[in-house]
Amino acid sequence: MKIAILGGTGDEGFGLGFRWARAGHEIIIGSRKAEKGAKAAADLAARLPGAQVSGTDNLTAARQGEVVVLSVPYEAQAATLASVQEALAGKLLVTVVAPTGEKKARVRRLPSGKSAAEEAQEQLGEATRVVAAFQNIGAHYLLDPDYVMDCDVLVCGQKKADKELVMQLCRDAGFRGVNAGALENASVVEGLTAVLIAVNVIYKVKSAGIRITGI
Repeated sequence: MKIAILGGTGDEGFGLGFRWARAGHEIIIGSRKAEKGAKAAADLAARLPGAQVSGTDNLTAARQGEVVVLSVPYEAQAATLASVQEALAGKLLVTVVAPTGEKKARVRRLPSGKSAAEEAQEQLGEATRVVAAFQNIGAHYLLDPDYVMDCDVLVCGQKKADKELVMQLCRDAGFRGVNAGALENASVVEGLTAVLIAVNVIYKVKSAGIRITGI
């Protein structure tokens, strides 16, 4: 699959790109500046000789990707989506965005009362399907191919087929994906990110995560 990662120069986007490229997917790293995306792609290619990796600006990446991943800070979400909206028509957007407060270990309540994922869906309209996933994973070990990820990824969206595709991408990245219901549930999932950051800080660890039992 051809996966475009908008904001793929950041730790989480780059780490997911590494894992997906290692699984055999073609990765296109997008950035606000094409040269920055190209530099990150060269770094990724050096880590995985023979992998299909390229880098460019966000709009070009969005046009080329079959599936598009949004991995930017919440503050950059609206502007990034506005710049690529026409390229996302008819496509699946997987958002990993999780707003946090000024103190990262505290939940941020958005003025809209919605999740960042719901705001993205409203901005893009019906032409693009939005699924929220990967909000609760840490980026620290994504570049270590031998590290076993022992947390689940909660996947929220409206269409079962879209969530099944994202859960396959979870498996390809070394995680178990769990169907967590409708996109509206993303507000809870996004809030858990701040909870996990607090746990990391309090217990002096880097990889606190979520595990769903009973399934």
